[in-house]
Amino acid sequence: MTDLFFTLSKVFWTLAQPDHFLLLMLLLGLFLWRSLVGVLLVWCAVIAFLLISFFPVGNYLLRPLENQFPVTKYPESIAGIIVLGGGEDAELSAIHGSPQFNSGAERLMMVPHLLKRYPEAQVIFTGGSGSLLRPEYRGGDVARQWLTQLGLNERLIVERNSRNTFQNAIYTKELIDDLDSKEGPWLLVTSAFHIPRSMGVFRQAGIDVIPYPVDFRTGEDRVRPDFTWNMHDFKTALREWIGLWVYHLTDRTPELLPSPDVSESGT
Repeated sequence: MTDLFFTLSKVFWTLAQPDHFLLLMLLLGLFLWRSLVGVLLVWCAVIAFLLISFFPVGNYLLRPLENQFPVTKYPESIAGIIVLGGGEDAELSAIHGSPQFNSGAERLMMVPHLLKRYPEAQVIFTGGSGSLLRPEYRGGDVARQWLTQLGLNERLIVERNSRNTFQNAIYTKELIDDLDSKEGPWLLVTSAFHIPRSMGVFRQAGIDVIPYPVDFRTGEDRVRPDFTWNMHDFKTALREWIGLWVYHLTDRTPELLPSPDVSESGT
């Protein structure tokens, strides 16, 4: 069932992501150009492209997500560290034989610092393949290779089968249950915009987690004539908001936008 959910989500996003959707709208509008519907579709697509080309629309959608769990003071003692995959490029890493990363690389880059700060903490990296067509390339393999090169693999546990955030939580809970870990919360390291959904899912799985946001995306709300970058942020924000809605509707999170206050989250 979880694999079906993953497959449907990938197919849906291929069609719904804004650049693809606007292109389809534009093509349909041109095909129906002689009708009022066609004219409206073309103009709506053109206006949307222009807005995204000059304004950081993604900022307005990302900011509530990144600000939902403010950076807090962290405890002196923790049970361990959970790092969510997504910052590595597994296919390029396999092709070139060395770890390659993307814009979410801070998720992994923060690990050496946290291991130094918590010298007795265990690290669980959870991340398999998010690709529908190339599942053989897995983020966990990149994480293991990179941290081994740094000599930090002794305290590392890699979970490489999960394909989305829900599976991250379920498989991590199974690992924690098998560990003889000390009492206390686990730091949950992921991109700031992804923290709300991740907190909701991991709480629902029964894991005591403290958010450790990295990879912040929002900047100043000013004119930014860069279509590629603006569209990238807009796609990231839209995908995350859709993910929150779907996870809530399918009971993977207890509320639409998980709260920093556990007592308000229903868990």
